[in-house]
Amino acid sequence: MKKLISIFLFLFSFSCIASSPVVVLETSMGTIEIELHEKKAPLTVKNFLQYVDQKFYDGLIFHRVIDGFMIQGGGFDDKMIQKKTNEPVKNEASNGLKNEAGTIAMARTSDPHSGTSQFFINVSNNSSLDYPSPDGHGYAVFGKVISGMHVVNRIKSVKTANLHGHQNVPMDTVLIKSLRRKK
Repeated sequence: MKKLISIFLFLFSFSCIASSPVVVLETSMGTIEIELHEKKAPLTVKNFLQYVDQKFYDGLIFHRVIDGFMIQGGGFDDKMIQKKTNEPVKNEASNGLKNEAGTIAMARTSDPHSGTSQFFINVSNNSSLDYPSPDGHGYAVFGKVISGMHVVNRIKSVKTANLHGHQNVPMDTVLIKSLRRKK
């Protein structure tokens, strides 16, 4: 019996160590939990968790919402002022993960290696964003929503407008209250 308990404890502790990190995204519209794919996108996950640990995302907004496509946040405050970021991370879109509904990916400019703090959650299957995509690079998926997809669906349905030179900005602010590692 003692040996059986020891084996169980060993396996339990190993499963805790080997599990993927999970973050909790608290928004003004509800809570979303996201499992991060550290093995498939190690640089992107490390980059994202640095921002999480710095509480960088607190008070930022979802600044770009396109129903049928994605919801994007992590770069602007509610006055559409862009927050200063760390250096960009290398694009890991060739990791085999697909931009499917419920996945989180690194936002970037036309420069494939320009991703910093901004991310988006796919609200539909967006295979045109997968590696190699038309630009030869794609958008790096680094996790998936494991709880709160109903919140993502509420966010994707908000009314949007053009604001301060940006398109598809929610008319009513969708605030990121906090983004933390799940304990």
